[in-house]
Amino acid sequence: MENSRLKKLHDEWLVEATIDEIQEKLANGEISSKDLVLMYLYRIGQYDKDKINSILEVNPEALHIAAALDAERKTKGPRGPLHGIPVLVKDNIDTADHMHTSAGSLALENSYALEDSHVASLLREAGAIILGKTNMTEWANFMTEGMPSGYSSRGGQVLNPYGQGKFDVGGSSAGSGASIAANLATVAVGTETSGSILSPASQNSLVGIKPTVGLVSRRGIIPIAHSQDTAGPMTRTVKDAAYLLNVLTAHDDRDPITLTNAKLVNVDFTQFLNPEGLKGARVGIARETYFDYLKDGQKVVLEQAIEKLKELGADVIENIVIPSTKYEWSYDVLGYEFKSDLNAYLKGLPSYVRVRTLKDVIDFNNQNSERTLKYGQKILEEAEATSGTLTEEKYLQALEQDIYHSTEQGIDFVLAEHQLDAILFPNNFGAGIPAKAGYPSITVPAGYTEEGEPVGITFTSHAFSEGKLIELGYAFEQGTNHRKPPEL
Repeated sequence: MENSRLKKLHDEWLVEATIDEIQEKLANGEISSKDLVLMYLYRIGQYDKDKINSILEVNPEALHIAAALDAERKTKGPRGPLHGIPVLVKDNIDTADHMHTSAGSLALENSYALEDSHVASLLREAGAIILGKTNMTEWANFMTEGMPSGYSSRGGQVLNPYGQGKFDVGGSSAGSGASIAANLATVAVGTETSGSILSPASQNSLVGIKPTVGLVSRRGIIPIAHSQDTAGPMTRTVKDAAYLLNVLTAHDDRDPITLTNAKLVNVDFTQFLNPEGLKGARVGIARETYFDYLKDGQKVVLEQAIEKLKELGADVIENIVIPSTKYEWSYDVLGYEFKSDLNAYLKGLPSYVRVRTLKDVIDFNNQNSERTLKYGQKILEEAEATSGTLTEEKYLQALEQDIYHSTEQGIDFVLAEHQLDAILFPNNFGAGIPAKAGYPSITVPAGYTEEGEPVGITFTSHAFSEGKLIELGYAFEQGTNHRKPPEL
């Protein structure tokens, strides 16, 4: 691309380009979607390989898909805001194309999905170009203890583009976070069971939305636990996140939990982009325990963000106390559901894939330990040791306790006690409670430490409150404009 028109466009415009800015240039013919794919492929080649390591593979059909969408734009017009927009998806999301779906595991490195996940099919229907698969913490960080965020045996270690990799990249959607921070695509889709969107979003100065469980279909996503799993947007702006959430929100008859989202299934989330959205909003600050995780430099950024909330008109209620903050949560629900859900997923893979059960995965890793077990597989083994039977008393008691302490003695309690619109957590440190409740959160950039490490603030509220959370996040974003691209 040296000395070319595309190189000039890339250097002067592409970095931090939003969906609206791209669509304007596509509409006036200044660029095509094929041009856009070429520019992002150039960036991936220049900045990702051996540097950030966020992308496992690119879609070999991306240029052809882009050309077809360019032709459709000329004859029929665009389908919507995502028409011709390059999107990256996490490597645990099935795509029925020339790309693998492996959850970062060498046990599935040759596995091709037989059909699109519901998420992937919705992206294609909206005219998005699935540009590639992003690296991730292996098995969505449900493999072992002590494994760094962003590491997988298939893809290696994802590095945070800020600080030349010296800061934690966050996980498990590490590649989705790092790639969008580095402007290697327009937007990405991550997945979360507990913190896996919010963590890499806050660590990479992004907007991340962890939706209510049931807003987005789980079908065709390599699971951890059906009671907590969800996919969601990871973007550089709240507006782009709203555009992407519009596409992902849908009913899916093959995932019955999505039939609970009737109030939001036809909602346009861009209607909540209100720059005055913090005026009069009641926001409770969850300091106890959660602020203890912060380093001194991060605390400074959070205190500045809280003062900014007040300046922007929020009614800030300090030092709210969530009754279950110090509750000793168990991982029994995840262990039982992981074994059951993963075995069901593996059973449906093509016949040439030899691993058909969690035990097969563990055996494969043991047989290839030099390549697969750099950090061990303790959590996989613990999950296999459960019965995986979802009628067992130990599982049901743990599930009941998780729901009670995350809702009645958790989020619902505090929201009602202080008449709050949302709870504010630092970074992703409160992610576990809404995860167990199945409730939504949004994280937005709050600034940077003196060393340059990104810091985020996260708003959390009750089920299907995505509209209110987008309103709060957008007002904070517009009132601060903290995000800046990393120096690559």
